[in-house]
Amino acid sequence: MANTSPVVKPIPHSLERLVPDQLEHDETTGHAALALHIERYQFAARHSLPSRILDIACGVGYGTQILRDEMTQACEVIGVDCSAESIAYAQQRYVREGIRFIVADAMTYDDPQRFDTIVSLETIEHVPDPHRFLFRLRQLLRPGGVLIGSVPTSFTTDANPHHRSDFTERQFRALVEPCGFSVIAILRQVQPFNPLSVLQRKERRLQDLRPRLGQYYITHPRALLGRLWSTLRFGFTNRYVTIAWRHNG
Repeated sequence: MANTSPVVKPIPHSLERLVPDQLEHDETTGHAALALHIERYQFAARHSLPSRILDIACGVGYGTQILRDEMTQACEVIGVDCSAESIAYAQQRYVREGIRFIVADAMTYDDPQRFDTIVSLETIEHVPDPHRFLFRLRQLLRPGGVLIGSVPTSFTTDANPHHRSDFTERQFRALVEPCGFSVIAILRQVQPFNPLSVLQRKERRLQDLRPRLGQYYITHPRALLGRLWSTLRFGFTNRYVTIAWRHNG
């Protein structure tokens, strides 16, 4: 019998879009980053309330599948991303019962039914207005719902041109908790990296790092100070925190 399964079309690999099926065996940083992402989603699933779950900025959708597969109760998980290409891939690769994918901007996405849990991993550092983004998430969350978010807590905005904000764990909590949220659980992660390998950009996803970084430091001396401070404090590691909060409203 002929195989009638849909062909999953490949999409470009990048610093901000991990495609698990397309990682080569020698993409060390890519595999390390994927392992961290999977651990975050598993953490999120453990602290999610069932019924309706939103995965905002879901990328190609593998994390949305983890959220659904890890839930023991029937629920609906909706993955939302602004990239039509990523959502098309997700719809081919990860759609199954209880999962939907939607193309929408995280800053303007709306759903009148609202959600019991919202998962927003590695998103808020990308948006132009973190306070407005948090306000949108709070509007989408049902009373007593759970918000799970993650950010890098080491300096990133120098090398990663897609990041608009840097956060320490204290700053991240200070952004969220005054809006009526209390902490349920915290996951902290450390990712060592080889600075020479990163600067040589041998892996496909590292081609997306900021070009001419030395010149950027000359014109942005505060970024150089931020990198020196981060290296002195953390060494050659990237740090991340994922926090689950319950809304008290």
